Amino acid sequence: MATLTVNLAQLQIFFMIFVRLAALLSSIPVLASKNVPAVFKVGLALSISLILFPLLKLNGMPHFNNAVAFGLGIAAELILGFAIGLAVKAIFAGIQLAGKLAGYQMGLAIANVLDPASSMQVPLISQVYNLVAMLIFVIINAHHWLLQALIESFNLVPPFGFQINPSFVDYLIHLTANIFIIAIKVGAPVIAVLLITSVALGLIARTVPQMNIFIVAIPLKIVIGLMFLVFGFSHLSTYLGQLFSQLADTVVLLLKMIK
Repeated sequence: MATLTVNLAQLQIFFMIFVRLAALLSSIPVLASKNVPAVFKVGLALSISLILFPLLKLNGMPHFNNAVAFGLGIAAELILGFAIGLAVKAIFAGIQLAGKLAGYQMGLAIANVLDPASSMQVPLISQVYNLVAMLIFVIINAHHWLLQALIESFNLVPPFGFQINPSFVDYLIHLTANIFIIAIKVGAPVIAVLLITSVALGLIARTVPQMNIFIVAIPLKIVIGLMFLVFGFSHLSTYLGQLFSQLADTVVLLLKMIK
């Protein structure tokens, strides 16, 4: 009679690969949406884990019979997966913040739509920026670079090799602070021209007090904002292409901070 033997060490390594992948896939844009079924996320993570397991060749890894040590290893892999996902999520958070700032300047902050990725109400301009960013992300195959960085993560930080380092925490804070820099750079054309428009309208209101400047300003700022939003798409595609192309390097640098 045939018997099935399972290597406990190999099984633990496979489970750690699966946990890191599941944490990453549940935190990156598109897949992080509540509209994506959890069964699909688990199935995708399991499929990629089955492909990566024989390719990574993570032999010689320790295995634990202690449930507490194994649980700490699972927690470490979850933190690592979410940290890699944060590097991607910070970029899209900055892009949405740029749309929110531009929407306030244009007077469209009240008009919100439902974002399927976060199931929250977001400004219209934020949704436009977000959709364009996702389109560029897929067109330039940035998701392939993300998978390559994920594979490299197992070489840099193998299962059960995670250690909390102050440099790692500092770099996560740096990624979070970078959201505001991305927001300013993405929304710069619209924000700058609308600021100049507000100054010009203020001067007109002082020189021609008979004019009802509020009636003129609202449609004028919307038209000018939409015009420069379209004109800025070339700048936006170039900048986001550079930003996404550095994503793999950002993930690798983040992992090197753990050592």
